[in-house]
Amino acid sequence: MVNTAIRFSENPLLSPKDLAPSRPGLEIACLLNPGVFTFQNKTWLLIRVAERPAQVDGIISFPVLKGDGIEIIEIKENDPELIATDPRVITYKGVDYLTTLSHLRLVCSDDGINFYQPDGYPILQGEGPDENFGIEDCRVALIDETYYLTFTAVSDHGVGVGMRTTKDWKTFEKHGMIMPPHNKDCALFEEKINGKFYTLHRPSSVDLGGNYIWLAESPDGIHWGNHKCLVKTRKNNWDSKRVGAGAAPIKTEKGWLEIYHGANKKHQYCLGAFLMDLNDPSKVIAQCDEPIMKPIAEYEMCGFFGQVVFTNGHIIKGDELTIYYGAADEFVCGAKFSIQNILSLLKYK
Repeated sequence: MVNTAIRFSENPLLSPKDLAPSRPGLEIACLLNPGVFTFQNKTWLLIRVAERPAQVDGIISFPVLKGDGIEIIEIKENDPELIATDPRVITYKGVDYLTTLSHLRLVCSDDGINFYQPDGYPILQGEGPDENFGIEDCRVALIDETYYLTFTAVSDHGVGVGMRTTKDWKTFEKHGMIMPPHNKDCALFEEKINGKFYTLHRPSSVDLGGNYIWLAESPDGIHWGNHKCLVKTRKNNWDSKRVGAGAAPIKTEKGWLEIYHGANKKHQYCLGAFLMDLNDPSKVIAQCDEPIMKPIAEYEMCGFFGQVVFTNGHIIKGDELTIYYGAADEFVCGAKFSIQNILSLLKYK
């Protein structure tokens, strides 16, 4: 494993205790996987904040959105119809539920290290039947002075990709679900190619196929087609179980560089990279054999769901790539990379 990351000495940058719950009766269990962008000369994170009621011995309780409020569901731990082997998802009477309810929270920083929640900006929450289990893991892309937010929309009828757009981060236009279930990890290119929008995304299959990274194109950034499978899992490798896109691909002289996550059968999440052709991103021309970042720090190994580094946001300054990432499904952290160093590690096909 080639570990090219220079972790911030200040990590974790944010922990659940650093933010206030969105409403009375809930506590923040996790901070996860922020979208990242610059706005008004500051670094901004759009953090996934996962909340739940305070847990009581013998009871599993969790919230779901209901109308303009929430409903708390309580299940006895010894209920024979409960399956609760995963801290993130439970099954009760054959129906899957999330153990937390996620929304998206804006924080900003003057130095990229010390973040605070500014006044006057809304909390973005799930709305409607497609988002009643919350919204998660937002990617942010700036295209023609408009910020495109693509996020995981979760409900009792599936997991898909929702989209909202904004120019000022105070008013938002909703575009509904742009990729139906089961789909997530949607990362738009921040530049049109031959007049078309492009995005990476990940449909999933439990039978034929698998958790692979796909490419789609669009005339308007909302309606997508011409889907092509790009990157598959690799047997007996660090990315053998699932792969998914990180943030917007990075334009380099050698091609479009994508930082992606991969997981193995032990659910250990690492970061890797692959390269797409500049003029035809459906052509993957190189990929790393080994991860560029693996969970090794204590805050990456131990948390709500350990052995996880997961990114969907970064800042680029010349050759310096600053990745903000979720660690152990609980903390927000930062690390710096050299783009040229990452490119040097890729194996051409």
